[in-house]
Amino acid sequence: MSQSLLPADITALARRVVEENRAAGRKIAIAESCTGGLVAAAITEIPGSSAVLDCAFVTYSNEAKQQTLGVAGDVIDAFGAVSIACVYAMAQGALEHSNADVAVAISGIAGPDGGTEQKPVGTVVFARATRYAEEREAESKLFATGDRSEVRRQATLCALELLLP
Repeated sequence: MSQSLLPADITALARRVVEENRAAGRKIAIAESCTGGLVAAAITEIPGSSAVLDCAFVTYSNEAKQQTLGVAGDVIDAFGAVSIACVYAMAQGALEHSNADVAVAISGIAGPDGGTEQKPVGTVVFARATRYAEEREAESKLFATGDRSEVRRQATLCALELLLP
């Protein structure tokens, strides 16, 4: 068995995401910003992930969020890319541009630059939306410990948890 390039905790959680969503008959989509594709990479590391992962979008720039996922420019202007309003729109856009049953979106400030007093480095916002129900959730977290890589690792773990049925 080959060894994963990703940390063991991420790989183990990604395995659960694939297994539990396959058992539930659910397809997933991911819209990533600060994680830069790490969530999708973790899922595709797992054999059988094609039965679960419909698509993933890495929309790092504000323009990509608008053009690829349909996030309104006025949402970004009013609330910023690292906001609950933006990640809700990203998750909804991922659903609209996929055949997924559930989508998770992530946007944040991994650092070392880019933070503000209101949104310091380590701020990451997550949203989850489902296609067939009004089930939506969002949360903002502050990962105050660790460097850029550690913020991205913690954000990947949180996003994977949101993909569990």
